[in-house]
Amino acid sequence: MPNSHAHTSGQRKAGSSSRLKIIIIATILALVVVGSFGYVYLTSKKTSAPTSTTSPTSNNSQASIPTSAAKSTATCPLTDLPAPNGVVPQRPALAVKVGNDPGARPQSGLQEADIVYEVQVEGGITRYIAVYQCHNAPAIGPVRSLRWTDWHVIEPLGKPILAFAGGINPDRNAVSQLPYLFDADFFRYINAYYRISSRVAPENLYTSTKLLYALDRSTTPPPQIFSFQTQAPTGGVSVSNVYIPFSYAAQVNWTWSQQKQLWLRSYGTQPDISNGGIQQNATNVVVQKVQTVPGPYVETGTNVYGVHSITIGTGPAMIFRNGKEYKGYWSRPSYADPTTYYTSAGAKIPLMPGRTWVELVPNTVSVQAN
Repeated sequence: MPNSHAHTSGQRKAGSSSRLKIIIIATILALVVVGSFGYVYLTSKKTSAPTSTTSPTSNNSQASIPTSAAKSTATCPLTDLPAPNGVVPQRPALAVKVGNDPGARPQSGLQEADIVYEVQVEGGITRYIAVYQCHNAPAIGPVRSLRWTDWHVIEPLGKPILAFAGGINPDRNAVSQLPYLFDADFFRYINAYYRISSRVAPENLYTSTKLLYALDRSTTPPPQIFSFQTQAPTGGVSVSNVYIPFSYAAQVNWTWSQQKQLWLRSYGTQPDISNGGIQQNATNVVVQKVQTVPGPYVETGTNVYGVHSITIGTGPAMIFRNGKEYKGYWSRPSYADPTTYYTSAGAKIPLMPGRTWVELVPNTVSVQAN
């Protein structure tokens, strides 16, 4: 009996020991499986995290501004209009001297300009300084010669390109030494210009924004030189026509088109039609009365001296926008500064976003608006 009891007890102990081993092994295996699953799960979560942050539906992407939306807010520095394709061209302002005597008409490229300055020159005629930045013009012309007033007008435009067809030596030499502009004289860069067969010299010289921008690879756009505001300021007087008699040979009329919301330009009673068949027009017309003095050098002929328009200091101004006239004065402390326009009470007169023609009118000329 004792032996059988001992044997039975031994069997029980052996069985218990075997079951214990099985339980321990099973527990270890379970822990290994759970641990492996946890590791795989955590690893999958870590590797999927970057995918979720770059997803278009993630919180981060929703909070950021889409590229297209950012582009759509860009505005042209010289007009305050939306930039083409939402992007301001990374290039400087380009100023081109364009003729305006009867033989120069109709001109090409003025409608693509952001700003056009009309300036008195000798002989009772006017010429233009057409300023480009946001848009291209496939043909600009006829390109004419330099005058003293030209480089003084464009100095606030950063470092613009100035394109012209020669001029008197003192003016050409002065421009060639100016650090604030790129001298694109026809006689320096003849390949950036071309002649057309349908006109005779000197009215047959033309160029384009493409040809001139190829000369200067600068990438800095000009600063904004005008104040803009979509809403018309208070205090304006409704007018439908602006008459500017520069001289007997240059009598300019601007007529307000309510339908087009533009000022339309004429020579006397004849519409000023571009080479493309469009009447020259502008969103804003600025009449800036300036002092004019004879230049020190003969410009043409034997006794015809140049005309210098003094665009620093202050003087009367008339701003025409939205079919209204705003009277006041202009102020420009130095040639490096842009011109600012004020009411008689000293408040700034903002322009309507759009293309602007600046008429630099001798202060002896009586401008009529009605």
